[in-house]
This record gives sequence, C-alpha cells and structure tokens, in this order.
Amino acid sequence: MALSPLRSVPLRLALGIALSCMLAAAPAGAAQASPPPAAAFFGNAEFGGATLSPSGRYLAARTGAPGKPLRLMVVDLQDNSVKTVAAFTDSDIHNFQWVNDERLVFDVTDRNVAPGDMHFAAGLFAVNRDGEAFLQLAARRTGRGVVKSSTLAQKRMLPWHTFMLPQPGSQDSPFIYVESTEFDHAGREVNNNLLRLDTLTGLSQLVERPGKVSKWMLGQDGEPRLATVLKDDKLTLYYRAPGSQGWRQLYQAVAFRGDNGAFTPLGFGPDGLLYVEANNGRDTSALYTVDTASGKLSPAPVLTAPGYDFEGHLVANKDKLLGVRLLTDARDNVWFDAGMKAVQEKIDQQLPNTINLITPARNPQAAHMLVESYSDVQPPVFWLADIKTGKLNKVGESHAAIKPAEMGGQQFVRYKARDGREIPALLTLPAGASPKNLPLVMLVHGGPFVRGTEMGWKAQAQFLASRGYAVLEPEYRGSTGFGNAHFRAGWKQWGLGMQDDIADGARWAARQGYADPDRICIAGGSYGGYAALMGVVKDPGLYRCAVDWMGVTDINLLHDGHWSAVSDASDAYLQYGLPVLVGDQVRDAAQLQATSPIQQAARIKAPLLLAYGGVDRRVPLYHGTLFRDAVKKHNNAVEWVEYPDEGHGLALEADRIDFWTRVEKFLDQNIGAGRKPAQP
Repeated sequence: MALSPLRSVPLRLALGIALSCMLAAAPAGAAQASPPPAAAFFGNAEFGGATLSPSGRYLAARTGAPGKPLRLMVVDLQDNSVKTVAAFTDSDIHNFQWVNDERLVFDVTDRNVAPGDMHFAAGLFAVNRDGEAFLQLAARRTGRGVVKSSTLAQKRMLPWHTFMLPQPGSQDSPFIYVESTEFDHAGREVNNNLLRLDTLTGLSQLVERPGKVSKWMLGQDGEPRLATVLKDDKLTLYYRAPGSQGWRQLYQAVAFRGDNGAFTPLGFGPDGLLYVEANNGRDTSALYTVDTASGKLSPAPVLTAPGYDFEGHLVANKDKLLGVRLLTDARDNVWFDAGMKAVQEKIDQQLPNTINLITPARNPQAAHMLVESYSDVQPPVFWLADIKTGKLNKVGESHAAIKPAEMGGQQFVRYKARDGREIPALLTLPAGASPKNLPLVMLVHGGPFVRGTEMGWKAQAQFLASRGYAVLEPEYRGSTGFGNAHFRAGWKQWGLGMQDDIADGARWAARQGYADPDRICIAGGSYGGYAALMGVVKDPGLYRCAVDWMGVTDINLLHDGHWSAVSDASDAYLQYGLPVLVGDQVRDAAQLQATSPIQQAARIKAPLLLAYGGVDRRVPLYHGTLFRDAVKKHNNAVEWVEYPDEGHGLALEADRIDFWTRVEKFLDQNIGAGRKPAQP
C-alpha cells in the first residue's frame, strides 16, 4: 500500500465550539425548570451496540427494555427479519463477536449484581445467527447462566477464567482464539494462555507461548502474531511469522516509564504490515509501521496529530487498510481511501451537527456500513447506512431520554500553569445560562497517567452542567495523550505540580469570568479522589468542598497495603513503576508524608462527601475508612457512604443513581442555590 510519508491531522474544534456558542447565546430563561433526573444520565442503557457480520448481510445488536436483561438479536438486512438468538432471565448479554457469517460468540454479565458477587466470571457461549446450535463454552464461577447440555459438552467446558479476545479472528471458520488467565494467590493476573477453540464442539488446543504473556495480538488473518511478556521492568514483544510455529523477539523496552525507544502495536494491515504508535525521538507519538524482520520503525511516520499523541485504531476491510479512528480533542475517522472519504462526506451532509464514525464490514462489497454519531450534547446514536442509496436507518441510541437542547456545550481549552506549562482541559457550560460567574466543579480524572477525557457527551460532566455548574476537566501534567514531556512532568508530582495544575485551572476559570471564585468545589474518583482531598489540604481558600469516590488516601498504602485486603496492582508495577512514577518509600519518605491526605487530615476543614466500594481491589476500602476516621476527629462536615458490593467504580444502576443524587444535594448545599450565606 502506498501512503504519503507524512499526513497531518488538524485539530477538531469547530463542532464543539459552534455548539457551545449556539447554546451560550440562548436566553437565560431558556434553561429547563426541571432538569432531567439522575436516572437519565446514570441508568442502564437499553441499547448495547451493534456489529455487522463479515459479509455485511447480517446485523447483530444488544437490546433490552426497562428492567429487562439485554438480549442478542440478529437482523437479516436483505429481508429485514429479526431474530432473538440469545437471552437469559438472570443475565445480560455483554461482549459479542461474529465467529463467521453463520455463528456468534458472546459472554454475559448481570447489571443487577455488583462485582462483589460476579467474581469477574463472564462465561462464554456460542450460537448460530438463527438461534440454533447454542453451546456453552466456558463456565461461570457463580454457576449462573449454565444451560442444559450433554455430559460430553460439560466435560469440554472451559473454566471460568476463559475470556474473549477484544479482536475477532479470521471470521471464516468455526474457530476463535480465547485467553485462559492464570492468577496468583492474591487473585492478580500473572499469565494469559491462548487457546484455539472450536465453537461448534467446544474442543480447544493450547498455543505455544514465549513466556508469561500479558497480552496477545492476532494478525489480519486471525492467527496469533504478537505476544507481550512483562518480566521485572522489561517489556518484550515476540513475533510469530505466518507459516511459522516459533516465536522470536521483536524488541524489548523498559516498562512503566515511557521508554522513548518503545512502540505500542496497534494491529496488522491486510498487506501484513504491522502498525504501531511510537515517539521515535519526537515529543508526541505518531503512527508508524514496523519491519517485522528487523524490528525497526519506518523512517517517517504514516500519520501525525499535531499537539497530540497518536491514539486510535486501524479501520480496514479484508483487502486493504482504509483509514484510522483517531482521537485528538474528539474521535473521528481519518480516511486513506478515496471511496471512504466520499462515503463520509455523504453521511456528514445528512448528519451535519454530529461527528459520524463509520465502521465498514469485512467484506469490501458489503451493502451497508455502521455509523455512530455523537457530539458534545448528543449521546451516541447508531445508524445503518445503505451504500448505494445513501439512506440512513436508526439502529439504536445509548441514552434515549437525553435531549441535546438541554445539554451543556463544550470547549476544549488550554491554560497556563504557574510554571508556564500548557494544560489542556475540557470546559462544559450549562445550556441556556449566561456563562459568567457560575459555580464551578473541578472534575479530576483518575489514573493518573492516562488521558482523562475528550469532547463528546459524558454522563458525569453533563449531569453537573444540567444542575447549573460549570465543569472543568484538566489534563494535568502526568496525563498521557499530549506528549512525552507532559507525561514525564508528572512523575513524583502527586500533591505537588499535578495538584497545582488543577488549582491553576480553577483560578483560570475565575479570571475568564466563567466561575464565581467563592463557589468552587473539587471532585474526582481514584486518583481524582486523592486530588480532591489534597485540594482542600493545599488550597483551603480556593475550594469550598470536595467529593471523593474510591480515592487513594495515602501513597504508602499503595506500597504496603493493609491486612484487610490486597491491591490488584502487579508486583512488577509495585516494584518498578510506583517508586519512579509516584514515589519511593525510603528516598521520598518526607514527600509522601506531606502529600498524604490521611497524614494531613487535621488540616481539612471543608465539607466532604466520601464514597467507597466494599470489594474494591484497586483502592481497597481501608483507604476510605482510615481517612474517614482521621478527618472526623477534626471535621464534622463529613458524609460517608459505603457500597458493600462495589469494586473500583459503580457498576450497579441503583448505586450510580444514589451516589450522584447525593453529589447533587451536597453541591447544592455548598456551592449551589441551597448554600447558606457566609456568616458576617
């Protein structure tokens, strides 16, 4: 395939800014008297996505009804007949893929059961597109979802720790590849075996592996081509060439630390080329190809996104690489193929106010393509596009109760931190309100060494905006996606430079006139919860309150843990990543003391809302209880809520709605219309 040596992608800001301006221009009285209920934002979706079969003739989708489990349905696009092919009374269809044009494979979950009861066992099932030849391939540890089967089928059934790969296989046979995960005594992943599985018989065969593999990648032909092995602080990538049964080392890099010589595999094109994300001496990463014989990168990048690291995936049919799905300030398609550019233009003309993500079928001659449309005010809507006629038919929508006119417009902004570093951020303003002197919520992402957010409808920010709050989501130093220097600037900066970036964002919003400087609250989950607590430690005059859910409360607890639970962080990360990225217990002892919310609890006088999960293994419950007990000695304005069966997040619909209803009340009392006037 001949591609130009360098393609630059312009920043995609126009859509969000235009919508923001339209909404900001609305008169103040246009805001709805009664905002949408919390359930409209945090309730379970009744549509769970769709995918075309390899030929493009059939469409599989997850659909449900209020209070009903999600089921798997197949539509024959030639005659528009619809068939429910899989449904459970006690479980929801979860992930699903086409094995070939006749057969699907899927796993299940239960949206009414929190992780404490699910034991992370999704099961594995296969069924024909007409609902026949249903077979359970892997067990569920809870015993739920087991169907009546022969004794032979039960003997062949794989154990509960068998999982689908996130990528389909060749889609031209009854075989797929699945992972069989091994865990240590603490329940942490230590190795992923790969099995070749016959979805008609349940028979499987173990694939030879080059070591303790953490990640597998299939080639465009659906066969295993890459295996990633993490040992100590070394990340080694092995390659298996077509026609070969042996693995050979392709490259090795230092793990956890953003090794500038490393690359991240994205996938193989139909021509066999390996596409990767790499910095290759640049600050921001780009899309390259790799010579699988030498392990060397192509001399020049295939695609760059100025100001952003390359983040996305390949879009291809069985014959050629068509383009990539790319994230800059929002997600969009970048097409290399002229035909797909033309299709994109036609769809954009019909859906002019949204970003429209097109996914073609594997068959180049397929008559239909899938389209996902979204904007800052529009949750994803899925369409089926007829290639010949250009007609669009709606397949489903993720949040049908949301009305775009009631949602807040977004702007992707960049402000200067006190040391001059540029901090990207997403600003969401309430619909219909004057964007001046609003109460502000600093919404801090977790991670922290990840990309936090992007333009597009997000439940948390839009819920807060619907209640009249401006919301600023900063990509503080340490966040990924904005260059290696920005990432490295966050090393060992918990509670220090990272915290200052957040505070500088709040002050920037006040200087710009968006925020009332006397009505600012800081909120976040995981690392964001840590930042919320450190915010009211370090900047008590800036923040009137803090909301922390599942937040780290002491960095030493990440190292040592507690007798009551074991974190799910790997031993390799704890030994080689955490001391470098966050802090060393010996060399940085004084810093870790000064930046510990537990150790600094006596300094916190602001009202707090704290929420923790009883079976959280990323930030175990003791983080919350130890901090709660320490801060309550000096502060009576502490609201505590424990969700006994929740892990690191809120999986249950009822818990999500309960928590965000509490957030709404808490914010109203402290920075909203219900707050008490300051005492003279």
